Amino acid sequence: MSDFSHSREINNTRYDVLFEPVQIGPVTARNRFYQVPHCNSLGHVFPKAEAAMRGVKAEGGWGVVSTQEVDIHPSTDVSPCMEGRLWDEKDMHRLALTVDAIHEYNSLAAIEITHNGHEATNRHSRLPLMAVSEMIPGTNLDPVQAYKMTREDIANYRRWHRRAAIRARDIGFDIIYVYAAHSLSLLAHFLSRKFNNRTDEYGGNLENRARLLREVLDDTRDAVGDRCGIALRLAVREFLGQDSLSEEEGRDVVEMLADLPDIWDVNISSWMYDSKSSRFASEGDQESYIAFVKQITGKPVVGVGRFTSPETMVDQIKRGVLDMIGAARPSIADPFLPEKIRQGRLEDIRECIGCNICVSGDMTMSPIRCTQNPTMGEEYRKNWHPEKIAPKSSEDSILVIGAGPAGLEAAMSLGKRGHRVILAEASRDAGGRVARECRLPGLSEWRRVIDYRLGQIQQLQNVEMYFESKLDKQQVLDLAEELKFQHILCANGSAWNAEGIGRTHRMPIEIDSSVIRLTPDQIMDGQNVSDSVLIFDDDHYYMGGVIAEKLALEGCQVTLVTPEANVSAWTQNTLEQTFIEKRLHDLDIRLIEKHALISLKEGKALIRHVVSQEPRSLLTHNLILITARKPNDQLYFDLNKDSVTTQQRGISSIKRIGDCLAPSTIAAAIYSGHLYARDFNEQIDIDEVPYRREFIEI
Repeated sequence: MSDFSHSREINNTRYDVLFEPVQIGPVTARNRFYQVPHCNSLGHVFPKAEAAMRGVKAEGGWGVVSTQEVDIHPSTDVSPCMEGRLWDEKDMHRLALTVDAIHEYNSLAAIEITHNGHEATNRHSRLPLMAVSEMIPGTNLDPVQAYKMTREDIANYRRWHRRAAIRARDIGFDIIYVYAAHSLSLLAHFLSRKFNNRTDEYGGNLENRARLLREVLDDTRDAVGDRCGIALRLAVREFLGQDSLSEEEGRDVVEMLADLPDIWDVNISSWMYDSKSSRFASEGDQESYIAFVKQITGKPVVGVGRFTSPETMVDQIKRGVLDMIGAARPSIADPFLPEKIRQGRLEDIRECIGCNICVSGDMTMSPIRCTQNPTMGEEYRKNWHPEKIAPKSSEDSILVIGAGPAGLEAAMSLGKRGHRVILAEASRDAGGRVARECRLPGLSEWRRVIDYRLGQIQQLQNVEMYFESKLDKQQVLDLAEELKFQHILCANGSAWNAEGIGRTHRMPIEIDSSVIRLTPDQIMDGQNVSDSVLIFDDDHYYMGGVIAEKLALEGCQVTLVTPEANVSAWTQNTLEQTFIEKRLHDLDIRLIEKHALISLKEGKALIRHVVSQEPRSLLTHNLILITARKPNDQLYFDLNKDSVTTQQRGISSIKRIGDCLAPSTIAAAIYSGHLYARDFNEQIDIDEVPYRREFIEI
């Protein structure tokens, strides 16, 4: 395998503090890098994939590597989500795969055992939901209610948690979690007045509401504390409206329990606040909420903040904010982040862009993915490694047309395999859609997608880049004769459709010339827009909301119409939808949901309710259509039509990738480019499943 890295370890004492060992009860972490628990939709369904993904992080230098949440009993079944399970002994061997993978690299293995209370679904177990108080679940619309736990139920829960902790210890885990965060766990529900309306010794004042948490901490220490570190994951502030856990109560809980756990893992709730995208939160955003914890406890503290800068990490340690640098998303974007810092290879770090596409995997019950790291989730099933790639098996050269995300990834990865690559880009800059989108409000960190790949390509002598090189069929054929490449890869991207064709309309919308009709491409290219603007968003990801925000900030009167019930509806999967809608409201953007644009004539738009079909009219000067995108695939088809000539010029293959093939997310484009590079000149049987599968033992 070729190593993606260029190892050049240097003596950089500036970062030595990050590599000091940290004592966590009876165990010791080899450094201060701590991959906190995060979901990945692998869990008990794909245990080998789960183990391989966590193992790569241990290999990459994370001193502690944690599982995702692991359910302790059938009464906390979260189906169809694919989290971990430790219901009985039959689950132990699956989790042992993860422990072994982490221990292979001398890292500590942590497990987050939990009961979700009313946040469970029990769709598989079919047990009634139990909760701190009688209530209707808040995060799904299942027509069920949870019953209030009796003292017997509380005793059962404590026994289940203790039993799971012992099993986790016997599996070989080094750190056992007591989970009271994200408003997803039963212990968090007991703490919060929003959910806890009990009048017994477990309700009322904060000391009573924290009673069960204290008892479970004591139970866990008594059961496994001689061999395992005890971690308490606590949300010190809930942003759940009236009666949620306040900042003052969060401090009081820490003071009550200051030295009971061996390490504090602190954050804020709910999950959408804890994992804000870069559009709404910068690096280290949680410091103002969690910095007090180290002032109270003598135990080590780990926290998160989408840390990617080693300077920020060192600063957090030296100022006494944290003892360990916690990360979920940065460890996904670059599992080798600690090792690259240790070796002084800062320019090789794949920095998280905070797009939250990783979160969307869990929200859609599909294996984890990452925009920056296309190998994430593929460690087992495709045997992909984030820092290693097979060396070339031929001397073939490739012309890559288009330096957008797909083309850059393909050129970089092919180059790292050792192939000669010619990368031709029509514009004067690399980046394609990313170069344009990163100039939109809140998306500046997306520039990291370009910067990382350009930085890597510049280290490769076998990749040539040519800008302002828009190619047609004849020019490509002439270049083939001159430059002697054998393969053509079309990564020309796509363009937003200007006719309104999309999910709602399969044929063009009737639009006359009475208004200025635009697409996001023209807005991103700097088209001046004034007066009133009507945006028809039938895409439902971030583009509609961010274009509306941009134009409102520039002084336009913006109305956004969408057929969905919420603006930017798909961003619920990236935890952004609420923040997007609030921002649009704050900018006085008029939002009209559940309506489709039907036609626009004489400056008057006809829209219609998607259910009642009731029509409405709107006046506007400008129309922006955010519907489907059309692949820029003409060159691909032109070349394929002339197979005789291409063969005469020595061309063996012509392929297309990314948006040029099928417009999708930036993550999908990068994955497409990486897949092409990995599979290049390999024997691929298209009739076979293209990855290893896992089957439940019968």
